[in-house]
Amino acid sequence: MAETNFKLLIWAGVLSCLIWNGFAQQAGSDCIKANAKSCGECIQAGPNCGWCKKTDFLQEGEPTSARCDDLAALKSKGCPMEDIENPRGSKQVLEDREVTNRKKGAAEKLKPEAITQIQPQKLVLKLRVGEPQTFSLKFKRAEDYPIDLYYLMDLSYSMKDDLENVKSLGTALMVEMGKITSDFRIGFGSFVEKTVMPYISTTPAKLRNPCTGDQNCTSPFSYKNVLSLTSEGNKFNELVGKQHISGNLDSPEGGFDAIMQVAVCGEQIGWRNVTRLLVFSTDAGFHFAGDGKLGGIVLPNDGKCHLEDNMYTMSHYYDYPSIAHLVQKLSENNIQTIFAVTEEFQAVYKELKNLIPKSAVGTLSSNSSNVIQLIVDAYNSLSSEVILENTKLPKGVTISYKSFCKNGVNDTQEDGRKCSNISIGDEVRFEINVTANECPKKGQNETIKIKPLGFTEEVEINLQFICECQCQSEGEPNSPACHEGNGTFECGACRCNEGRIGRLCECSTDEVNSEDMDAYCRRENSTEICSNNGECICGQCVCKKRENTNEVYSGKYCECDNFNCDRSNGLICGGNGICKCRVCECFPNFTGSACDCSLDTLPCMASNGQICNGRGTCECGTCNCTDPKFQGPTCEMCQTCLGVCAEHKYVPGKQSPRFCVFEFVVFTCEEFLKLGF
Repeated sequence: MAETNFKLLIWAGVLSCLIWNGFAQQAGSDCIKANAKSCGECIQAGPNCGWCKKTDFLQEGEPTSARCDDLAALKSKGCPMEDIENPRGSKQVLEDREVTNRKKGAAEKLKPEAITQIQPQKLVLKLRVGEPQTFSLKFKRAEDYPIDLYYLMDLSYSMKDDLENVKSLGTALMVEMGKITSDFRIGFGSFVEKTVMPYISTTPAKLRNPCTGDQNCTSPFSYKNVLSLTSEGNKFNELVGKQHISGNLDSPEGGFDAIMQVAVCGEQIGWRNVTRLLVFSTDAGFHFAGDGKLGGIVLPNDGKCHLEDNMYTMSHYYDYPSIAHLVQKLSENNIQTIFAVTEEFQAVYKELKNLIPKSAVGTLSSNSSNVIQLIVDAYNSLSSEVILENTKLPKGVTISYKSFCKNGVNDTQEDGRKCSNISIGDEVRFEINVTANECPKKGQNETIKIKPLGFTEEVEINLQFICECQCQSEGEPNSPACHEGNGTFECGACRCNEGRIGRLCECSTDEVNSEDMDAYCRRENSTEICSNNGECICGQCVCKKRENTNEVYSGKYCECDNFNCDRSNGLICGGNGICKCRVCECFPNFTGSACDCSLDTLPCMASNGQICNGRGTCECGTCNCTDPKFQGPTCEMCQTCLGVCAEHKYVPGKQSPRFCVFEFVVFTCEEFLKLGF
């Protein structure tokens, strides 16, 4: 049983070696296939590629690209580690303030900018192509975090009874939100529709009062900022109490115009860098991009602020924004939206919610009497989930997330960006990998930002790309080593100027196909260019590469290789030598065309200390018995041993016993004598 287990361990070890060798060969293959002409091109071929800058590293006929290979291969080819360029990526944290531990009602009142919920805040990643850099991001939901809430209300005629209930919303909401935060501000805005046909009636009488009968309604408008964000609940009640209902012709409303202005007019609205909530209250659907054509409006919404005297003045000029445009602006300005809509339009706004991250939908009663509880519930729902988003990535850069949430819940891919069911004071962690798959064209630094949706805090990441080697900065432009200054000598090789080629930049591109040059690439009395194992460039053979990167053509005419030597036991040079130019160079103690002849005489040593018992010669570790009476691995066995013991004056107990064979039975001489012979 033990023997069986031992054999299994041996086979497992062999298999592991084969697998590892396969990976190493694949890595080397990627490096070789890159055909890198410089150190910078080499290190961009893959994270395991290195460049040998040793000046005399290449064999005759080998291309400059042979300097690029995996580290083990370069070392085995004789490149010292100190001559291998292999820069690695790194990370450096520049700002790392601890997340804030703050309790509601604490004597110390912190300004919003002094509260930290995300860590670290700033770092530098040095990226090498194919090598990911990983860092950990911590998020902790702070207690007593300030909140700004803007109430945006549809004031079309159907919302008349809702307005009456909202008029006292300010003080009541201040009391309720005071249970969550001690720093709460509230604002109010209203919207109706674009002030052109066919959305409203443009007759003079209808422009003065769009309502029918004896209803006293205000003139139609697109969007009005009634009250910028304030901590005075009474002021909210006072100004909202002065508002009047208006009217329009069609059922969908112009709420998207209003949402866009609330999002982008931060200075007029008074947004702070705190939790920003937008409550959108309506009992109707919405117009979106393209609907403006009905009123002859074709210019796309420009996503800019157009408030004059707190009124949106360009509703007749710009189309409604698209949903994607709204998503972009709400996200840029860290605004979380709560859609407070009637039962009739729940399905429509739930679909809209799925398109707008960090938004919620609540069912508004027919007269808005439940709006306070709706807002509190929606806020708790929104704040219990953290979702990370990043700004646009530079070309060739990828990012992946892994979340470590409450109760041991971990996730990857898209779900790795978020954690749910977070309570105040809970801390969650994300592991973020950033990988460069290519270098930017100019190699310039880039900056990306990661932030939790709906929060103003963010992590700033400066990306620095490793696209060149250190030795390239030490290069000598117009170096004499590169054929009279036709290139830069760097990292042990010439990087040719434009229009020049060759290992030493000795040719111009115009000379490459010259037949006169081909003559220098033929062996004497041969018609083959570079032995059919390479191509003639600039009058010199550049040997082609093999699929197996361990097999190499070399020589002035690519006439040599390291894989066409004699084999023994299926191995080149029997595994006891190195194949150089199709001839085996044997290791010490081996000889022969396939290095399969051992010069070690130990296997031929007889028990008496003589080589082959003095009865033969040791050839390649095996005895060739010259005395026909003797045979065996050390020429100590004989077919007829009568007289042999006497001949050698064998004395029992004083000499090492010799062996005799009698009637095909092997005896020691001592046993043989005891038998009476």
